[in-house]
Amino acid sequence: MRRFLMVFAVLVALVVGFNFLAPHAAARVALTLERLRCGLTAKQATIPGFEIAYLEGGEGEPLLLIHGFGADKDNFTRASASLTKRYRVIIPDLPGFGESSRPENVSYAIDDQVERVRALARQLGITRLHLGGNSMGGFISAAYAAKYPDEVESLWLLAPAGTHTGFESEVRRMIEETGENPLLSKTPQDFSRVVDLALSRLPWIPYSVMHVLADRAAADYALHARIFEQLAGPALERRVSRLDTPALVVWGKEDRVLNPRGADALKAIMPNAELLLMDDIGHVPMLEAPGQSAQDYLRFRGGL
Repeated sequence: MRRFLMVFAVLVALVVGFNFLAPHAAARVALTLERLRCGLTAKQATIPGFEIAYLEGGEGEPLLLIHGFGADKDNFTRASASLTKRYRVIIPDLPGFGESSRPENVSYAIDDQVERVRALARQLGITRLHLGGNSMGGFISAAYAAKYPDEVESLWLLAPAGTHTGFESEVRRMIEETGENPLLSKTPQDFSRVVDLALSRLPWIPYSVMHVLADRAAADYALHARIFEQLAGPALERRVSRLDTPALVVWGKEDRVLNPRGADALKAIMPNAELLLMDDIGHVPMLEAPGQSAQDYLRFRGGL
């Protein structure tokens, strides 16, 4: 037993040292293991003008999931542990984010990203699909369904952007009062502030992964500041007066980025939407409560 404990202590020390001394390498290992645990593998696709990094796993009807502003595909990884057992799950990094290409002189407006998501689906041989998205990704998903209603079977909208009511939030007040966007990181040290603002329930994330995300957020500051400005445009209420696509709209009651009352605004134009408010959850439900979020979605899909 003593020998076993000594060996175990050495292994723990090696893992901890690797995590702190070689964070980029450790992050790659941690993310790869997490994805494999959840039935996902990393892949690449090419669409006009962009290289798209994405995760894919499972079989069945295609479910394409879209991350929010400043985030990446791994926001959906843990929730996918249950989803890949039922569906073909596809989670891209949007152009301008994560590991996908990010050219400087192109538009990243909602309508442009809709077309890129559609181009990716076509590249993967998908003509009809279920869509899900968080925050900006929710806006893109709903805009996709509004423009191509015959191609979208259902929507899973997690704290989606896109409504006037949703934008009446603490983050918007902070921007108006200070002129600074609290969702952007000028330095790696700013990243923890962004995380605290977005999440009410902080999940366990290895130091190495947080370190890499912080470095990338700071490196993307100028690009993401420009992308954020391009997100301004017609709200969903002006894009469509009625959207009949079945939808599950999920919102954390503690969301500080977008106002949970945006769910009521969506219900007004989406008569087939089910609304679900989650206690003690902030802006990223599928990351803060991945198991519960996945089970709620499975129940919703089972009732279609």
